[in-house]
Amino acid sequence: MDSTDQTTDRATALACEQVTRRFGGLTALKEIDLSMPQGEILGLVGPNGSGKTTLVNAVTGFYPPQDGRILFEGQAINHLKPYQVATYGIARTFQNVALFKGMSVLDNILLGRHIFMRPSALASLFYWWWAQKEEVAHRQKVEEIIDLLQLESVRDEPVDVIPLGVQKRVELARALAAEPRFLILDEPMAGMNQEEKEYMVRFILDAQEALDLTILLIEHHMDVVTAICDRVVVLNNGEKIAEGTAREAIKDPAVVAAYIGKRRDAA
Repeated sequence: MDSTDQTTDRATALACEQVTRRFGGLTALKEIDLSMPQGEILGLVGPNGSGKTTLVNAVTGFYPPQDGRILFEGQAINHLKPYQVATYGIARTFQNVALFKGMSVLDNILLGRHIFMRPSALASLFYWWWAQKEEVAHRQKVEEIIDLLQLESVRDEPVDVIPLGVQKRVELARALAAEPRFLILDEPMAGMNQEEKEYMVRFILDAQEALDLTILLIEHHMDVVTAICDRVVVLNNGEKIAEGTAREAIKDPAVVAAYIGKRRDAA
């Protein structure tokens, strides 16, 4: 059985149906269709301004589409607010590092557990019997993520003093602390050197295998996309212009034209 047959045999994790998003007179997404089976790593690529982050923001509820539908595991989520989307098991990282400066690595990762935390006056009153037990459980889950991403050596360090590559790993750890089934990574390799990129690729693959994740990856480094993505969707000017394996997509004439421009005939 080839990879295409295996893909069609799996249940659908995410489906975008004719998704359109406008900002005033600008149409940032134009009738985008996209389907991801469970367990897939899908690369979302395209030139700057092509609509990649807008699509992610539509999926996560920050900029809901005006037209079309977004389905997660068969349930429509395009009408939900971001905190409601998170409760479905969808987590994300951001293009720019969004950690809380002045806090430790451990505490930043622990914040990823916020969707499971339900403080109340009663819990505070009976802290040693009730709330403490819950806190211990959260910290145990965080320690498992720290072990998975090999952050033990920096767990108590302020995030301000650790290298960018490690900060990106901490942000990945915070997303994983939310126990997602669907993970969105927005340029996780941005600003990294080659060695740091190789480490991050390994940790992403380890996390996917250990936690049975479906991953949507926005990335400009095509060597990374080619190495880890099962398929690629290419956007340009808010439209889907290509879809397929990474090697197929980057050879598509429309993709070549979008990245380097059409070759002009000599006069």
